[in-house]
Amino acid sequence: MTDQARRRVFAGFFLYSFGYGGFAPRLGELQRTMDVTEGQLGLGLIGAAVGTLLSLSFFGRLIERIGHRRILLVVPTLVPALFAVASHAQGPLSLFLILLPAGLLIGAIEVVVNLEADRVEHAQGKRLMNRAHAFWSFGFFSAGLLGALAARLGISPQLQLALMVPLGGVLSLLLLGRFEPAPPREGNGEPTPHFAAPTWPIMGLVALSLSALMMEGASFDWAAIFMRDAVGAAPWLGGSAVATGALAQALARYLADSHVERHSPRAVARVLLTVLAVGVVLVVFAPNAPLALLGFALMGIGTSVMFPLAMSAAAQRTDRPAPVNVAALAQTAFVAFMVGPPLLGFVAEHLGIRWTFAVGLPLVALSLAVSHVLAKKR
Repeated sequence: MTDQARRRVFAGFFLYSFGYGGFAPRLGELQRTMDVTEGQLGLGLIGAAVGTLLSLSFFGRLIERIGHRRILLVVPTLVPALFAVASHAQGPLSLFLILLPAGLLIGAIEVVVNLEADRVEHAQGKRLMNRAHAFWSFGFFSAGLLGALAARLGISPQLQLALMVPLGGVLSLLLLGRFEPAPPREGNGEPTPHFAAPTWPIMGLVALSLSALMMEGASFDWAAIFMRDAVGAAPWLGGSAVATGALAQALARYLADSHVERHSPRAVARVLLTVLAVGVVLVVFAPNAPLALLGFALMGIGTSVMFPLAMSAAAQRTDRPAPVNVAALAQTAFVAFMVGPPLLGFVAEHLGIRWTFAVGLPLVALSLAVSHVLAKKR
């Protein structure tokens, strides 16, 4: 297994998020085009969440049958194509129906890139997962930056998202044209039940990561609308908020492994949760765009590796096989990550967009209260 295999795993994560990352920066403009409330917009966005959850839960064998190579070469073009179509949606129902198949594809590539990262990491015996997820954030940052630039130049969301389709196809061929799947890990029991019931210790890990998952999703879904409604920023600054959070998250993920090895996971988690709390407070009370952008950057850092830390803790538990505990945490937490942030639209609609982020503060308090679950047990 060579460095080339690692680079192609990083490329897969980058293309995965790049394929749909250009949609979030333009949500403020698309909301006005559709003439819907935040709550209605959130209901439409849940289409992607439902499709992803269905794909993760039921389509594992089909994904293996199709093959990792085909998925990594085709999906980075199909996903932006569906989001380009979604930019023409006339209401929440049509948005939901278009994003549902997009979510199915997102779930498929989610499975593929994480399996490839796990297999390469195991074969090389070197940490890879945090850096791989850093490239997911780099992909989202790059797409967000393009969205912000398009808004600054007056390019419509529909045209920008249409241009992302051939760009995704070209990047897939350039970065993954010679991709060959890594060999499966022998005897690792990769197949897992459709649903693995969480135990109480796993629920503790869900509580630990809940604030990071919710605030990460809220930043992607609602940052552009927050910048428009709370601080009166131009659309390109709304896109910049999405890109800023993703870039800060990417850099923190890329540098995280050495800190986790030098300090305990619990200590790193408590520092990150504190940074997340400061970022949320800055966003909630920001009187202007610069302070809001700083808040989103701190939120990106604070959310960066909370979920990977929880996943590692789940895998190290000995009460059940590691794949079962990991599946139980991933499936339960993913519901919060995919479904929770779109539903925050109802909070924005009835209480105001600042409250969409203010609800994160009690969640951060909960995560801090249960951070002892990361302490090593002998």
